[in-house]
Amino acid sequence: MKILYAIQGTGNGHISRAREIVPLLHQYGELDLLISGTQADVSLIENVKYELHGFSFIFGKKGGVNHYETWRSMNLGRFVHDMNKLPLEDYSLIINDFEPVTAWACKRRGLESVGLSHQAAFQSKHVPKPKSIDWAQLVLKYYAPATQYVGFHFEKYDHFINTPVIRSQIRNLKVSDDGHYTVYLPAIDDKFLIPILHQLPDVKWQVFSKHATIGYTSRNVEVHLIDNEKYNLSLASCSGLLTGGGFEGPAEALFLGKKLLVVPMKFQYEQQCNAFALKQFGIPVIWGSNKNWLPVLKEWVKSGVKMHVDYPDETAMVIERLVKQFAR
Repeated sequence: MKILYAIQGTGNGHISRAREIVPLLHQYGELDLLISGTQADVSLIENVKYELHGFSFIFGKKGGVNHYETWRSMNLGRFVHDMNKLPLEDYSLIINDFEPVTAWACKRRGLESVGLSHQAAFQSKHVPKPKSIDWAQLVLKYYAPATQYVGFHFEKYDHFINTPVIRSQIRNLKVSDDGHYTVYLPAIDDKFLIPILHQLPDVKWQVFSKHATIGYTSRNVEVHLIDNEKYNLSLASCSGLLTGGGFEGPAEALFLGKKLLVVPMKFQYEQQCNAFALKQFGIPVIWGSNKNWLPVLKEWVKSGVKMHVDYPDETAMVIERLVKQFAR
């Protein structure tokens, strides 16, 4: 059996999840990998057969998507060319982690595909969502359509939704509390963060910045370049994680039993939904409308509650069930 696994390359979560899933898919047949997008800071270990431009959302520096750079990076002609060129009829099973080129190629040719992603969970009406109307809801619905869906979320909100894929590197960490706080906010410049973090001088912060060009220390704040191993060690030994409204990062913090504070990206509907769901867990949120972070940070450092969620390792079972149910 030939399997195509198409992966979104914007953000680290898709690729981190793929690194757990790829070895499992190898057990069921000949596997080809496809990736599109340009914003991830981690890479696949396996060889990738198809590397496409796709459509990427470019992170800004002020807490949201850089709409101009996102628009500038789009190339519709190349998208259509890549979509028409893919030999999708060769595959018995096409799995899609929110990757648009393959998704739309399948839709245009009438081929079945399985959406295997966090975004797939939003097909359910039971997933927590804010009541505000946001045009970005259409992105979740139409960006990477599939004929079948297998989703991941913080809870099993529906029959086709599973708990998060916690990567092996995180499961195998030795957890401690060295007193520092880890920060990963890829859509916010460290130059914006540092003056805020300086106002809590007794707290040690380890910031992992997508925008810094060199690592440096500024009083009580250490700024590191993005480094997966260093980040994992910082997370394992921290008191808490200050991060965006993504999915994998907060899930890992919950699994490790760390305090968690999330800052969802502005005008990013999926992150707003994630934050809304986490708020139902009792996790504090700094929304885009909050211009003064300091009171929330002070309260979180002083009395934030650690919450441990023991997400079981069900990835192998999920993949086995998917292959048996959807392979042609």
